[in-house]
Amino acid sequence: MNFNDLIKQSKAEYRNLINNETPVVMIGAATCGNSAGAQAIKTTMEDELQKNQGECKIIEVGCIGLCYEEPIITIIKKGSPAIFYRQLTPKKAKKLINSYVLGDDPLLEYAMGTVSIKQFEEGIGEGHSETVFDGVPALFDLPVLKPQVRRILRNCGFTDPTNIKHYLAKDGYTGFLKAIKLKPDEIIEQVKAARLRGRGGAGFPTWLKWQLCMESESETKYLICNADEGDPGAFMNRSLLESDPHSVLEGILIAGYAIGAKVGYIYCRTEYPLALKRLKNAIIQLREQGLLGEDILGSGFDFDIQIKEGAGAFVCGEETALIASIEGKRGMPRTRPPFPTTSGLWGEPTVINNVETMASVALIMQKGPELFADKGIENNRGTKTFSLAGQIKNTGLIEVPLGKTLREVIYDIGGGIKEDKKFKAVQIGGPSGGCLPEKFLDTSIDYDSLVGAGAIMGSGGLVVMDDDNCMVDVARYFLEFVQNESCGKCVPCRLGTRQMLDILTDITKGEGKDSDENLLHQLAEGIRAASLCGLGQTAPNPVLTTLRFFEDEYKAHIQEKKCPARECKSLTSFEVDPQLCTGCMLCLKSCPVEAVTGEKNEVHHIDQDKCIQCGTCFDSCYKSKAINRVSPKIS
Repeated sequence: MNFNDLIKQSKAEYRNLINNETPVVMIGAATCGNSAGAQAIKTTMEDELQKNQGECKIIEVGCIGLCYEEPIITIIKKGSPAIFYRQLTPKKAKKLINSYVLGDDPLLEYAMGTVSIKQFEEGIGEGHSETVFDGVPALFDLPVLKPQVRRILRNCGFTDPTNIKHYLAKDGYTGFLKAIKLKPDEIIEQVKAARLRGRGGAGFPTWLKWQLCMESESETKYLICNADEGDPGAFMNRSLLESDPHSVLEGILIAGYAIGAKVGYIYCRTEYPLALKRLKNAIIQLREQGLLGEDILGSGFDFDIQIKEGAGAFVCGEETALIASIEGKRGMPRTRPPFPTTSGLWGEPTVINNVETMASVALIMQKGPELFADKGIENNRGTKTFSLAGQIKNTGLIEVPLGKTLREVIYDIGGGIKEDKKFKAVQIGGPSGGCLPEKFLDTSIDYDSLVGAGAIMGSGGLVVMDDDNCMVDVARYFLEFVQNESCGKCVPCRLGTRQMLDILTDITKGEGKDSDENLLHQLAEGIRAASLCGLGQTAPNPVLTTLRFFEDEYKAHIQEKKCPARECKSLTSFEVDPQLCTGCMLCLKSCPVEAVTGEKNEVHHIDQDKCIQCGTCFDSCYKSKAINRVSPKIS
């Protein structure tokens, strides 16, 4: 069977799967779903089917992006649309098996949305919506999904990531089939026409990086896919690898062919066990289908893919440190130039692109550069995935055209701030990015506008903060992260970030000095100017943006010895509100130092001399909310 016939067969099998008399249950089983209890749901359903001798196909799929609704399952029965159910429990799962899989009652009170079978078969695309049941909206009419444009994430949650035939059914590897019929420079022209910029953060034109490598006179060239996603709050690459690994592998194959490489490496951190498992499985499937090895599909193209597992060092996300790690050396950056496209892995020309860039390449070759470029704004074409985390209602993975504003993402898609609290800031770009306040909510999310605001795109992590977040402590947290992750090679980063961290720590303890703000500025400028690599050069960004936009909080900590957000432990006390205290004794029982006293059903009291400001009493009093965080009186 030739490969085109295999694609036709895969399409027919997928069509039969979702149109068969046998019901199908798809369980979201990426890391988010599994963490929420997806495997327990699966076990419950399997046990119930066995008990009742029922027939049903249960398939693990990837993450649809609605992490806050997990566990999510989809039930498909012939003659009915696919129904998505949210926040499943084993009890609800058992009821669904008996009432709907084996019966006729779909239990719509548990339903989140529907997708037509036609849409399921043909792909998500845009503009598809079909309301079938009263009171249950079409899935992609939900406020969280309607503004999105799912292209990179088009297969996530709809296909089995462990089954190559599911990917083939969605036109998988047709982009590669087109590519091997073209000359390398013609492929690069396609990527250039799409105006794809690298999705790893810097936004360098992908086509130019490829061309520089392709035109090198060296006979040996390498391709590296950077899957070392390390930003706090970022999980876009992990989710894509877990949910649709073949889209990334197809992009790697295309890129390898275009630049003339014979070996491609995927550098992925060991902390991503499920992503690695599914990647390894997908590579085995590629070999079985003749898409790796010598003379792939009779094209004369020889190519292999190897996985290099990293130990989770943040600095190895930097290109030259990543190269050193693959070579078996300590992950430490080197000076540039020469750049990797000239002298990279083992001194040979090397292209390094991240996970989303590779998936974008597959999409461009499958659907054409025109479709990719029809979204976005000038110099920022296409869509971009982002992870929403922090104090936001709809946490999860999203995909939007570049040019959407922060306000649209946070409020229209993210649903706004948890408990309808006041928005304070959003951290974008990870430790290398910046904290942007409310006045920047209408800033366009694109490579150029974010730099102008004092932040960077980074890989796409968005961490939202509310009034309960202390911006001085946020700056301290990110600087502590960077300091811990510094490779220590250059003095400005190794010692400069330590000095900044010590100052910030003192400020959060109420031990800051009036001169600290100016000293932080001086240190930041020195580190930015003299550090060897991007980690050190951008390390001060969270501090500089918080100093710029939240100077009043720094002054409150330094001059008044107060934390306005009442988050810094040394500057926070806990008091019992006698009007709200019910005497339930939860705070008393939870206190590790016996600072809380009181009798059952009577108002309790906190001994401030014994209290260690751990906040356990505050956390335990979640029902009556009788414990308040207050600024201690300064004697």
